[in-house]
Amino acid sequence: MQSPDRARESNALRPPDGAPGPVQPPNPLRRLYAWVLHWAETRYGTQALAVIAFAESSFFPIPPDVLQIALSVSQPGRAYFFAAVSLVASIVGGAFGWLIGSFAWELVQHAFFSYVPGVSPELFEHVRRLYLDNAFLAIVAAAFTPIPYKIFTVASGVFGVALPIVLAASLLGRGGRFFLVATVFHFAGPAAKRLLDEYLELATIGLFVLFVVGIAAISYLH
Repeated sequence: MQSPDRARESNALRPPDGAPGPVQPPNPLRRLYAWVLHWAETRYGTQALAVIAFAESSFFPIPPDVLQIALSVSQPGRAYFFAAVSLVASIVGGAFGWLIGSFAWELVQHAFFSYVPGVSPELFEHVRRLYLDNAFLAIVAAAFTPIPYKIFTVASGVFGVALPIVLAASLLGRGGRFFLVATVFHFAGPAAKRLLDEYLELATIGLFVLFVVGIAAISYLH
């Protein structure tokens, strides 16, 4: 039989009727997202942006747009500078992803499929088929839209896509994406954050559709 003192301790630890239970800790991806954002409040925000843009091109799950937006909110006048940092680091990271696929795939493929969110052998096979149709356009799509860019950079090395094609497509796609964000914040300032948070994916997909239509039109004319 439980003693009166032990019973009182047990009741003290139990939440009162109607009160919410213990708050669940955020999932690892959400904690990583918060970790990325916190760099905007430090003196190392630009350096962190470069590192994250580089890493996201081959294995890191959080896109650099998150930090680029936070930095641009606080400093709209430097929005294009932050876009340039994202672009250069992302292209270098894309080349690193290509090197992984070209020379280290046998060593890292198990870890890549196990620990990089959203990546699977089936998705890799789908990317291979896209590369057979038009590798340049497939990489531009991944670089510009919310499609995971890292899958395409690593796969380009695995499936033998030439590095100059990867770099040119990355310059076009990543440049369009990062400078689109910069333009919004340069002219609209912090008030644009809410709209961009809500509609960025739709905007990038819509612009990419227009890009594809333009390429198709040029091809038809030729």
